[in-house]
Amino acid sequence: MRPLLFCLMLLLPFSMPAKDIFDTTIKTADTRIDEYLPTLRGKKVGVIINQTSLAGQKLLLDLLLEHHVNVKKIFVPEHGFRGAEDAGAHVADAVDAATGIPVISLYGKSKKPADSDLANVDILIYDLQDVGVRFYTYISTMQYCMEACGALNKEFMVLDRPNPNGFYVAGPVLDKSVTSFVGMQSIPIVYGMTAGEYARMLVGEKWIEHADQLRLSVVTCLNYTHEKKYRLPVPPSPNLRTMYAVYAYPTLCLFEGTPISVGRGTDNPFGQFGCPEFSGTYTHSFTPISGAGAKNPLYDGKTCYGVLVGTEAEDVLKTIGNNLHLKWIIDAYSNYPDKEKFFSTFFRKLTGNKVLEEQIKNGESAAAIEKSWRGDLSEFLAIRNKYLLYR
Repeated sequence: MRPLLFCLMLLLPFSMPAKDIFDTTIKTADTRIDEYLPTLRGKKVGVIINQTSLAGQKLLLDLLLEHHVNVKKIFVPEHGFRGAEDAGAHVADAVDAATGIPVISLYGKSKKPADSDLANVDILIYDLQDVGVRFYTYISTMQYCMEACGALNKEFMVLDRPNPNGFYVAGPVLDKSVTSFVGMQSIPIVYGMTAGEYARMLVGEKWIEHADQLRLSVVTCLNYTHEKKYRLPVPPSPNLRTMYAVYAYPTLCLFEGTPISVGRGTDNPFGQFGCPEFSGTYTHSFTPISGAGAKNPLYDGKTCYGVLVGTEAEDVLKTIGNNLHLKWIIDAYSNYPDKEKFFSTFFRKLTGNKVLEEQIKNGESAAAIEKSWRGDLSEFLAIRNKYLLYR
């Protein structure tokens, strides 16, 4: 058994919803091998993959090798080849034990492939399951890889996947003054595009270096539209284990820039939030414990009090609607005793501006804050509309 698939089996399965809200007819692009195999014949291939790169029940790497594709390099994003590394943890280069193919980390000493990494590669294939949120770093990895390929006149192919949060667009549009690896482009927190659509926008709007030289192709999904709900077959990262966590993530991840725990180190990460200081304010409690996927979590071994976000995907969808649920952030700030220590500089990187923090401090309502986003969102939606593939 391949080591990657063995680790995949150890991951917790996604919880099943109370009602069947998910479309099971959707097929990811990597299952459509007849669409892209002719392009790969006779070429030296690099793949950007991890544990989510499944073509049905088979890892993309195995599928390509079975069809005698000449795979020369494996590139891996944050969380590593098996998707088990902590958020932000350094990922080292390695060699795949099963195939002997070099594994190049794009979340280690460098986040962009070096020229030498691509020297024996003609085409680079991107096949990662994203969650459609600006600060989820897979799209930043994709951008850097696209730029590297453009600079060297290499081909770049996206094997597209549905966006589980692709049914809405919400949040502040990033201000370029706070650009970072968790926010590289002027898009909202929830941008409502697949990786393939987003790649087309990066090239079409010339938002990336060497856009004119890049030879981009996108293989589309089948039976997918943005209105459909897609249940991820495996967790995209160690702490997104349930679909309700995927839906809560666009809002709850903002707490990573505050003293509030999102449940890392528990059996329900991104399904709850709290801190020890909320004792007496909230009745729900949890205790983070260091372990796989959450080494040294915030408040390790300490009881936190806070809010249980939900236990079913439908519950969280009803709570958030088609927006961020700012009430969670506003209430937590209101109840936190030392308000001067609530917001960190990382909060601004996550929100993509310096304004939201001040709006919350000034006591603005969620409705007023959301209204302030409308102009920028309208401009983004007009750009986004040009590159949609699943109408």
